[in-house]
Amino acid sequence: MADQQSPKPIRCKAAVCRAAGEPLTIEEIVVDPPGAYEIRIKIICTSLCHTDITFWRAKAYGVVESVGEHVEEFAAGDAVAPTYLGQCDRCSSCASEHNNVCTAVPFVPGPRMRRDGTTRFRDANGAPLHDCFAVSSFSEYTVVDMNQVVKLDPAVTPKLACLLSCGAGTGVGAAWRLAKVEPGSSVAIFGLGSVGLAVAQGAKMCGASKIIGVDLNPEKEEVGRRFGVTDFVNASLIEKGSVSEVVIAKMTGGGVDYSFECIGVSSVMTDAFRSTKAVGNGKTIILGLEKDAQPICLPSFELLYGKCVMGSLFGGIKPKIDIPILAQKCMNKELELDELITHEVGLKDINKAFDLLLEGKSLRCIIWMD
Repeated sequence: MADQQSPKPIRCKAAVCRAAGEPLTIEEIVVDPPGAYEIRIKIICTSLCHTDITFWRAKAYGVVESVGEHVEEFAAGDAVAPTYLGQCDRCSSCASEHNNVCTAVPFVPGPRMRRDGTTRFRDANGAPLHDCFAVSSFSEYTVVDMNQVVKLDPAVTPKLACLLSCGAGTGVGAAWRLAKVEPGSSVAIFGLGSVGLAVAQGAKMCGASKIIGVDLNPEKEEVGRRFGVTDFVNASLIEKGSVSEVVIAKMTGGGVDYSFECIGVSSVMTDAFRSTKAVGNGKTIILGLEKDAQPICLPSFELLYGKCVMGSLFGGIKPKIDIPILAQKCMNKELELDELITHEVGLKDINKAFDLLLEGKSLRCIIWMD
């Protein structure tokens, strides 16, 4: 067990990005002891999903190695999952059932520790290395703010923790916590990647009777049905009009109750909105990140009838509360997410994991540190 009184710097292996677009290099780095309100974690495994091609978000499983001053809820040996979104349970946002973005230690989409703006990582020459989203899980050890650490039941498997601490938690949470999909309702999911498939599982768990998957890749139909998709639309075969005009309105008699955009293309976001019921409280949940920052164009008249668009950060879930709940649902087989994991590699082969993503061959790749 680590010496909690005076933890020392640790030398370990990590995947380091030295230049944009270049392969990562496996280097020996130094991870400093945790500061106040921080936890140093030995990472057992981490994972990649398609979002990591654009920017790195943390999804990992590890064991607490040491804790800093003022950390009372964690101890060395605890099984944990670091997350990019924090939760303090003290600020008004964390106390609200309608908000999952902590304001005490705000979410910042960039490097450095969120409380003091410094880093806990150095390379072999002593030069500072920076994390992304205040979590670095491509390292054998990392330091994370205690607000961004979820304590897990030891029965939760490492691979399951990796799924729930990012994309799978986002998808299931969007259906379960944010949209609050009702039994017997209809759902359309635009994009059947790992997040979209997790939305399908969340909608199925909530009791949706019709779950329409929309994708350009016809091979997604088979995998989609295994995750709960009841109907499939191959968008590449639609020559005239949009998915909402040609297919979904006809399949549902006027539109779905809930739609989820899981790609990150503004035109698809508009199509997702138009696929919901024209009259009533149809909800559109935006999960995809528009990488070109294009605005979305919505028919304002339809908003008058009660339709709405909702943004989503981490699927609306509160990490410390909801990840353990979802883990239990997985262990009870209420949720079945194991098939999201299509590949597993070691840290030294992390670039292979990125190649699999770029080639469209991988949904989620687990990266083991040992």
